[in-house]
Amino acid sequence: MFVIKYKKIFIGISVLFVTLSIAAVIVFGLKLGIDFKGGSSLELSYNTTRPEITEIKDSLINSGFGDASIQPAGEKGIVIKSRDLTEAERATIVSLSSLDGKYQVEQKSFTTIGPSVGSELKKKAIASIILVLLAIILFVAYVFRKVSYPVSSWKYGFVVIIALIHDIIIPTGVFAVLGHFLGVEVDTLFIVALLTTLGLSVMDTIVVFDRIRENITANRNANFSDLVGQSLSQTFGRSINTSLVVLLMVLSLVFFGPESTRLFSIVLAIGMFFGTYSSIFLASPLLVVIESLQKKNK
Repeated sequence: MFVIKYKKIFIGISVLFVTLSIAAVIVFGLKLGIDFKGGSSLELSYNTTRPEITEIKDSLINSGFGDASIQPAGEKGIVIKSRDLTEAERATIVSLSSLDGKYQVEQKSFTTIGPSVGSELKKKAIASIILVLLAIILFVAYVFRKVSYPVSSWKYGFVVIIALIHDIIIPTGVFAVLGHFLGVEVDTLFIVALLTTLGLSVMDTIVVFDRIRENITANRNANFSDLVGQSLSQTFGRSINTSLVVLLMVLSLVFFGPESTRLFSIVLAIGMFFGTYSSIFLASPLLVVIESLQKKNK
């Protein structure tokens, strides 16, 4: 199987993307939404047509609300997110959004999240990702507990975690770049998308590993590298086809879905792509590398 033959190249590609993603997060940081840092969210709806977002943005900037971000909501609505707003500031923003009365606008909702609540949500988001990763490694170690030759069961779990960390670091790095250059904010939907990515990615990896386990049981004296390559050949088409179907559906949400779920869809699309890559081109080659290192150390 070409994946095993050129394993160093495929592993190197993953290392490159992960390194670039980590660098992006360190250099640019993540632009946190009000879910995590606190602030106000104001949803407005226009009675007829909605003005250009740039016009609304310019109106807010000229009046001292330059930190506000504006997102379209449906055909006639917008969502304005900013720092904590007083009642007077909220009324001012509503007025400014009408562009001096040129457009009729009405408020649909107004929500304020305090800094302490945002900080608590951030801690829970990080904790949820860590707990999911721990649960997955325990599950994999248990499922592969009877596979101890030539690679022990806990190492399967270790490889899965490396693949999953790969799958969440790369989308995070992409959003660090998007946040720096386009002002894209990270909110709770981003975390939900990452957790969904973890679930979809681990299923693909488990399918390949399960086939490796079956082939090891049937051919215990065969070369491990050949068995992994054989297992990949047997599952390659299934993994690619399944992931492509899901990816096409997610991309349709990115381009044709509502604005409110676009962030979620973009994260999921990136995660699905690199999750499929890690299941095929990273996880299994890493098993072969680990087995080779074990041989050398004996």
